Amino acid sequence: MTSVARVQDILTSLVSFDTTSRDSNLPLIEWVEDFLRPLGAELVRAPSPDGKKSNLWARFGPDKPGGIVLSGHTDVVPVDGQPWDTSPWQLIERDGKWFGRGSCDMKGFLALALAHAETISKMPLNKAVHFAFSYDEEIGCAGVEPMIEEIVRRGAAPTVVWVGEPTLWGVLSAHKGIRDYEIRITGKAAHSSDPRLGASAIHEAIDLLGLLRRIAHEQEANAPASSDFDPSWTTITVGEIGGGTAANILARECRFVFDIRSVPGTDADALLAPFFAEVDRVHARLSALGPECGVQVSMFANAPPLRIDRDSAAEQFIRALTGDNNLRVAAFATEAGQFQKAGFPAVICGPGSIDQAHQPNEFVAVSEIEKGLTVFRRFLDTLRA
Repeated sequence: MTSVARVQDILTSLVSFDTTSRDSNLPLIEWVEDFLRPLGAELVRAPSPDGKKSNLWARFGPDKPGGIVLSGHTDVVPVDGQPWDTSPWQLIERDGKWFGRGSCDMKGFLALALAHAETISKMPLNKAVHFAFSYDEEIGCAGVEPMIEEIVRRGAAPTVVWVGEPTLWGVLSAHKGIRDYEIRITGKAAHSSDPRLGASAIHEAIDLLGLLRRIAHEQEANAPASSDFDPSWTTITVGEIGGGTAANILARECRFVFDIRSVPGTDADALLAPFFAEVDRVHARLSALGPECGVQVSMFANAPPLRIDRDSAAEQFIRALTGDNNLRVAAFATEAGQFQKAGFPAVICGPGSIDQAHQPNEFVAVSEIEKGLTVFRRFLDTLRA
């Protein structure tokens, strides 16, 4: 029987790897491969385009469609500037809690899954059990797509994708989607005494931001009176802005970054169509001033919503393991929406509280790991049935 101490040993190793999203996760991936290879798992990497990071897909059991995926991300958010009381890369136990970056979000779930790998490897499985460990979840769920493509290519077609994000072992049925855009405007500098001689990038940004705010206000004004989400509408916020060099110079450059959190059922492309139509008009007007002028658009995060599907195999499966029949939704995004979009039923359930994620002195309570051992014992029982 898997013990708390066994999970702690594995989590100690996982936390010791600094897998901040800006850095490589390959040392951790290699450690997991060395952990699973002697158990007979089939191991497949799905690397990033530059080869500096990788997803890991591991399979126990028959190579046929179906099966269950234990899914989690290996990357963590930075610790820069945070007032930690302990080393973030060392798992420290204190007052019934395990402290360390990623202990809650979400290496605790990875450790629980790995702690049961040996038992799973010895079982006469009728359906496959897959481990799906991704990269770059913390920067817009950017890394999991190559792994999903590999799953589709192999025809694995899992019937359950269990994403172990921290939910205090409550079942999370739906979440909003996320898109993040950077808009970079290049105008033409000129002396402010005669604005006709140039084109202010800041002025263009002000107009675009005004349109973006009107779209956001329309969403709030038309919000449904009753919704499982709070806030109940699709939100649009501007998180960064900068530009200009002096008060008496028309700004040559301005950039801003905005974030959209869309409720399931919202067509984000249609919602933003008026904004991007205006971006195109601004670009055409500025580019006539010179080849260096115009508007550049980049989308650096794109994760679809997870829609509620109470009848899905994934939701019914996890609810049977946890006994939780409450409906829960979240405003944040996870990789579950991408799995669902690919046609794989997905649900979110794991140890720890999202309130501890990304915080200094991040921790997972030992009691959450103990609950996890009970949930995983029930999971193993389903494999024996």
